[in-house]
Amino acid sequence: MKKIEQKIERILPTMNKISNNNYLQAISRSMMATLTITLVGSIAVLLIVFPMVEVKDFVASSGLIEPLMTVNQFTIGSLAVYISFLVAKNLVQQFDQKEDGSRAGLLSLVCFLILTPLTTSNDGSVVLSFEWLGASGVFTAMFTGLIVARFFVFAEKKGFRIKLPDTVPPMVRQNFDVLVPGVFLIFGFMLLKFLFSATTFDSVHQAIYSLIQTPLKGLGGNIWSIVIIATIGQVFWFFGLHGTNLTLPIVQPLWMAMDAENLQAAAAGLPLPNDVGYAFFVTYTYCATAIGFTVLMLMAKSARYKALGKITFPAAIFGISEPLVFGTPLVLNFTFAIPFIFANAVVLLVSYAATIVGLIPPLIGATPIFGLPLGFHAAIQGSWKIVFMQICTQLIGTAIWFPFFKKADNEAYQLEQTAKDTQESL
Repeated sequence: MKKIEQKIERILPTMNKISNNNYLQAISRSMMATLTITLVGSIAVLLIVFPMVEVKDFVASSGLIEPLMTVNQFTIGSLAVYISFLVAKNLVQQFDQKEDGSRAGLLSLVCFLILTPLTTSNDGSVVLSFEWLGASGVFTAMFTGLIVARFFVFAEKKGFRIKLPDTVPPMVRQNFDVLVPGVFLIFGFMLLKFLFSATTFDSVHQAIYSLIQTPLKGLGGNIWSIVIIATIGQVFWFFGLHGTNLTLPIVQPLWMAMDAENLQAAAAGLPLPNDVGYAFFVTYTYCATAIGFTVLMLMAKSARYKALGKITFPAAIFGISEPLVFGTPLVLNFTFAIPFIFANAVVLLVSYAATIVGLIPPLIGATPIFGLPLGFHAAIQGSWKIVFMQICTQLIGTAIWFPFFKKADNEAYQLEQTAKDTQESL
């Protein structure tokens, strides 16, 4: 065990550096900032594809299809637009907390739109297609935001600006400060667009999607990658480290982009392209599949675990596992090491198998805000079967925890009885 601890201590600085990396933090914060609009867009998609015929007929007959499609188009269907702004804004703030970052965000948005191809409609009108404004353009948006923000910070440090007299109002001076980097960036991205238009890819979007986004999805967007990430995260939790914060920033952007692809496909009535993603991960590993563990505590023989159950159960219902992890404690508690580390992996594999064989449909990719109660994550995924599966994962988790808890509860009860007998004999 000491060898394992030594290995963890050895790789921990590297993991901390990766998870706290300014670029990853900016991307992660930006993706999380879009949760509200993706949730609203998900609800719009859910109403369009609702599994009950009565609801679908009502939505169609009442003329709500077009407004709901508009909501979806300007939330999930325009996700890359918002990401391009947010990544630049957040990265500038990572380097300089005094800087708001909005000016860099606006420049990034302009540069992203410059890279986006224009198309000609049948009547000869030039239009901006939504093809690259949604999930397909997310990685281009990320790279655009990172490049713009980094150049913005560099220009600020090097003083690349038009110097105005001190008598000029600060608001005017601040806007002129952006002029020089703005000219370089906008014309630089225009040149980039021109160069890629002469290649077989035809656009920067297509190049990044083909060369980066698609291969990354193949590498990190499969069930085995998700299981490995889930298990590594739980190992960190076992040693008292915040496993979620250490592992998710690395893969979350990719998984959320996959969810956006599913949402767009669902809205268009097409087959869902991805069986897994961020929604799959958070839905089926809700509260580390440990709600059943807290229920077992409520029914414990020992006073210790019964009291712990009363404290941890209410939090667990809302997906908050910290009271359970640190209150039991599960950190370095070898009695519960096996279920604590491997229960998530088991339920993920079972859920994936159920999806592959057709027992449950793939999730449409709706990613809810953290802190919502059990069942909500599953209820917005397009099928009652997913709600049922989420409950099943908690039951499977309960079965995994049960033998280990039974042993611990009996030992705690025996200690309490021994202490009670000792007191009575005095």
